[in-house]
Amino acid sequence: MHPDAPTNPAAASPPAGLLVVTVDRLPAWMLPAFGATWVATPTIDALAARGLVFDRVITPAADPGATLRDLACAAGTGCAGGTGGPSPIQAAIARGWNPVLVTDDAAAADQLAPCGMETVLVAAAAKAAEAADDAATEVARLVDAAADVLRAGGHRLVWCHVGSLGVAWDAPRRHRERYVDPEDPPPPAGAGVPSFAVDADTDPDLLVGMRQVFAGQLSLLDAQLGRLFELVAAADWTVLLAGVRGMPLGLHGWVGVDGPVDAHGEVVHVPAILVDAGGRMAAQRFGGLVVPADLGATLAELLAGEPAGQPLRDPAAPWRGASLAGLLRDWSAMPRDRVVVVAGDSVAIVTPSWHCLSTRRDAAPAGGRRVRLFAKPDDFFEYNDVADRCPAVTEPLADLLTREAHGDGHALWLASLPEAPPA
Repeated sequence: MHPDAPTNPAAASPPAGLLVVTVDRLPAWMLPAFGATWVATPTIDALAARGLVFDRVITPAADPGATLRDLACAAGTGCAGGTGGPSPIQAAIARGWNPVLVTDDAAAADQLAPCGMETVLVAAAAKAAEAADDAATEVARLVDAAADVLRAGGHRLVWCHVGSLGVAWDAPRRHRERYVDPEDPPPPAGAGVPSFAVDADTDPDLLVGMRQVFAGQLSLLDAQLGRLFELVAAADWTVLLAGVRGMPLGLHGWVGVDGPVDAHGEVVHVPAILVDAGGRMAAQRFGGLVVPADLGATLAELLAGEPAGQPLRDPAAPWRGASLAGLLRDWSAMPRDRVVVVAGDSVAIVTPSWHCLSTRRDAAPAGGRRVRLFAKPDDFFEYNDVADRCPAVTEPLADLLTREAHGDGHALWLASLPEAPPA
């Protein structure tokens, strides 16, 4: 994106409505808009062509509840520290928009209940077999309910949260079979979401098959979301599509749910696409580090009307959200120098150039922690540990991570980062 990209200043008034779609277990690396070359998601691709793509959204925790609260409150780290400005839900209520949450995840409904939204729950259920047709899938049932809410017209902030990617891979078999090459074995059958460790004895064909099944589930999700986006495409609504947490698919030793929680990008690097009602910055990309709370602060400013007096990033609490609405006006933004991730027994510092990860697992020294360093953005999947080759970067970051290994990460947001050459 060139800094002189055209803008449309006249489109700064609040949108007619807001559609937020959040998807748990949606990893950035599996979507074509974020670099995948073999998965078909034409609806999301079209959304990216109409909107602003955030390339590096990193969740500070692999906790979907915390990420949802960050989006809803714009506070950061699960809203633990209070907001630095109005939340998007508060802004919608102030406008009389009657916000509503439509979800298949009861836990998500509980997390967002304090925000003051009406809730429509269409609980997803685990299944043994694939659905006979698309309409019988869990995601289709949810989208049916969300579409009914949109058509009824009583709500101008509709938040649809999808949790079924972690519950049932029930897309009809034709969806997964489209990803099978002639020389491949048949993909795994059934709708159960996997949960297993990957080791030297794991059949590589099983990993390929699981990714094919998940790709089929994403194609189903994409087609169903298209029904929602069509309902607001001509209605001057702003749209946000955001992942909440990724899905481990064997890149770092686990496939599926219920595994060890880690701060690899496979889990904490999620997609986000913002479509402005006025069409500003369509088909552009922002490569800076972003946290979900930033997206929440951006929505709050857009709903309140620009400029809304949203405070700049608080230097005393940089984990809080800071609006990125300036990107839509004149491509201005306050860049983040880091995102701190605390997930399970791992802690990471993600900077524009590095992803430094400390964990007790993965052959860590007895009683100690293993520290790995990955160059960003080139090492997209964190495959190549360069800690031994970059001691000037690794050692001071490892010292910071070791001191905060058992904390909440707040000190790491405030600590001075070591000066080091770029990756």
